[in-house]
Amino acid sequence: MALIRGRDKKVAAQIFTASMADIVFLLLVFFILTYKVEVDRTKMDLPDTWIRIKVPEKAAVISISPPDDRGGLPLTIRVSTGKEMSLPVSTDEEIVTFASTEVARDPNKEFIIKADEAVPYERVDAVLDALKQSKAKYIFLLSDQKTVDE
Repeated sequence: MALIRGRDKKVAAQIFTASMADIVFLLLVFFILTYKVEVDRTKMDLPDTWIRIKVPEKAAVISISPPDDRGGLPLTIRVSTGKEMSLPVSTDEEIVTFASTEVARDPNKEFIIKADEAVPYERVDAVLDALKQSKAKYIFLLSDQKTVDE
């Protein structure tokens, strides 16, 4: 019996955490959906330009980094489909194969060439020729935008 000599039985204090779990779940879903994968993390000094054009987000990226100053690493070329992390390639034929595969999947696939300013132009030209050989229609050259102070 709940009444014992005129007193009520004490109810234990409770904190309902069901709504807190819902909030945590919604935050988790939000951060998973808005997370943006960076496909190419190669650090480079890009050439400067005054022109600013927004490059496509899902474009394939070809990055060309210069040789290591200490003579350790040679010139490195990495390719990415724009949806996954970049992978190194060693020859121009591999670039042609990669680009041809991407163009076969999507004939209007965009390609971004990200080349350090210390890379010889002949190397950038060879990558451009490989993209033209694979019949790529849209090619962007990535650069830094100059500011008014520079």
